[in-house]
Amino acid sequence: MWSTVSSVAYVALGANLGQRERAVLGAARALNAGAVRLLGLSSLYESPALGMPGAPPFINAVAQVASLLPPLDLLERLQAIEAKGGRTGGHWQSREIDLDLIAVGDEIVAGDRLTLPHPRFHERAFVLIPLHELTAGFVCPRTGHRIGDLVAALPVQGGLVRISWRSLAMRG
Repeated sequence: MWSTVSSVAYVALGANLGQRERAVLGAARALNAGAVRLLGLSSLYESPALGMPGAPPFINAVAQVASLLPPLDLLERLQAIEAKGGRTGGHWQSREIDLDLIAVGDEIVAGDRLTLPHPRFHERAFVLIPLHELTAGFVCPRTGHRIGDLVAALPVQGGLVRISWRSLAMRG
């Protein structure tokens, strides 16, 4: 059933408050329930808080999931996980957990609540590097650019540091 009716989606996870690693790994585990199955999780990376001078650094990862949910329902699922994880900060604020839907299959969506692929994922080393680690074959549905080319086009990676390897992150 899963292989014939599900979509593969990618979710960026991040936290810069509290027990950051625990929050990211807990959110990844929370993805794996009901109509969503966790297929893989990248290594954990630490990165400076983008656009937030003086804020604590983020722990980031990317999860690959199979989902039976339509994209908006999957987004609502991510928001519910954020709420349960204690997210209080909004955009450009420190937060306990942040989940961004990066892509769902070949879907292209431009709506008030959701844009797919994520409109800025290609600018962010903390998304591209872990995404490339999970799947070197990813191609952006909107532009047709391959993940390797997007990674190569990144400016200096701005302090992105791998803090745990993929196999250790999956055990967390």
